[in-house]
Amino acid sequence: MYIAAHCFAAPYKTTARKHYGMKRFIFTAITTMFFLTACHHKSTQEKKTYIRNTAINIHNAYNNLFLDSAALEKFITHKNVGENDADVLRSFYYHRNFEFAWFARYRITEQGRAFWNLASYNTTSFKDSIAFSKILSKRLPDITAEDTVWASAKDTFFVSTELMLTEAFIHYMAKQGKPLAAEQLEQYLPAKKQDVMEATLRQITSNEAAGLNNDAELAYKQLRKVLEKYYAIAKKGGWQTVGFTGKKLKKGVTDPAIAGIKNRLKITGEYDVNDNSPFYDTLLYTAVKKVQAAYGYIPDGTITDSLLKDLNVPVQKRVQQLLVNLNRLRWMPEAVKGRLITANIPEYTLHVFDNKTKVFDMDVVVGKQSSATVVFTGNLNEIVFSPYWNIPTSIIKKEIVPKMQEDTGYLLRQNMEIKGYKNGLPIVRQLPGANNSLGRVKFLFNNSYNIYFHDTPSKDLFSRRKRAFSHGCIRLSDPVKMAGYLLDNNKDWTPEKITAAMNSPIEIYAPLKHSVPVIITYYTAWASDNGELNLRDDIYGHDAETAEKMFTAAQ
Repeated sequence: MYIAAHCFAAPYKTTARKHYGMKRFIFTAITTMFFLTACHHKSTQEKKTYIRNTAINIHNAYNNLFLDSAALEKFITHKNVGENDADVLRSFYYHRNFEFAWFARYRITEQGRAFWNLASYNTTSFKDSIAFSKILSKRLPDITAEDTVWASAKDTFFVSTELMLTEAFIHYMAKQGKPLAAEQLEQYLPAKKQDVMEATLRQITSNEAAGLNNDAELAYKQLRKVLEKYYAIAKKGGWQTVGFTGKKLKKGVTDPAIAGIKNRLKITGEYDVNDNSPFYDTLLYTAVKKVQAAYGYIPDGTITDSLLKDLNVPVQKRVQQLLVNLNRLRWMPEAVKGRLITANIPEYTLHVFDNKTKVFDMDVVVGKQSSATVVFTGNLNEIVFSPYWNIPTSIIKKEIVPKMQEDTGYLLRQNMEIKGYKNGLPIVRQLPGANNSLGRVKFLFNNSYNIYFHDTPSKDLFSRRKRAFSHGCIRLSDPVKMAGYLLDNNKDWTPEKITAAMNSPIEIYAPLKHSVPVIITYYTAWASDNGELNLRDDIYGHDAETAEKMFTAAQ
């Protein structure tokens, strides 16, 4: 514009009148150019179109809950969203036909919980705060703590939460150096049901692991390699069902089912011998123990109907399971330097790491299905020896009060006391002691779910393969070992002092010098460091619910 004005001004150098006319001409020219530029810019904005993917509908949508497009524009205007972010928001929702990304009809999605957990973890562990608004940070702990939230596209609370989450996710991806397009964002936030085999082929032929953190990428690639194997098996027709025997088969026996078991394990590679005899030989014994370890059994070589039930799961359902867990790995937090504790719910196992090197594993008991342990992250910062158990209101109402009504001496025998009343219910706590439900010690990490690690007097439960019995907290098989490990950098806490504190008649607090990150996960399929597949039961039905959303015909 400056050049244009200068060129126009060159011929006018004579009279004042001409000079005045020149100035008017220049002003008019500049004004016209500004107007034309503004009009062109406005016209460009108005002409910009977004292709709405109408192929996504209530019959094939992942979440089956849809926004009103006007709600998006209202959000952009009200929040004064920048042009670039507004463009990404529009592209994202047009591409999914305005389907919700973070909520289904009855609850926040698995991805919604995972993003909040990732944000909490990164903020506390890496001081890398995700750009969550104060409103969103206040809402999400309550939303994720509820099993059912009754989300609605007509409820401004859920609409605004949905859009704020998407805006935060866009900022997070850009901050990670991954400003992905709408199609790529769908890898993290699926929009449409897919055919299982087509989805598998896309997984194994694409580079969808790109952009994940180092730990997630390694785990992702290892599991995807297993997926390739199972995809090939599925293309060949899978495997035949092995009939149940109703008895336990051990090495050295002869049984008609043995031939079928050998064929079944030959397909997945554990038994690599051309032998269809009904005799249970040494090679099969080795193969069975390997399979038992992979499925979370005690590897004693005994074939049971329970093991056969796992082996008979159709290959396509195993493929689905692998795809569901690959999707979860996208949200896997990166391990911190120093100490880290992870607990995988379906595995019933806790893992302790130091600088990404495993220190030890520990068997745990997790919540039963009616009081499921929540997937979340936290920071363990305090140990409480000889704890009181402040019994939750739900347990008092459902369990304690009925027993008090049946037996007037119940509280005394259980070493419990009433500390007051609230809303017509007694406030009950159990005193420290041998029969305290929390055992001799508990380990606290701040969270909105009131979940923590603790000891238990019910030691016999750890001998069981399936260990979902608690009210939601996680019971440790060896809490003394955990306490000693966490306090090993504190000279004041000798083994003798820990033992004395665990047998104290009053609570004793032991703050940690450095908090330890805790990650509670839900993986039913993963590959070990040597590439071997591990499978576990879907104890809370999370796999089944996600598979129903992901696939056109969930098996």
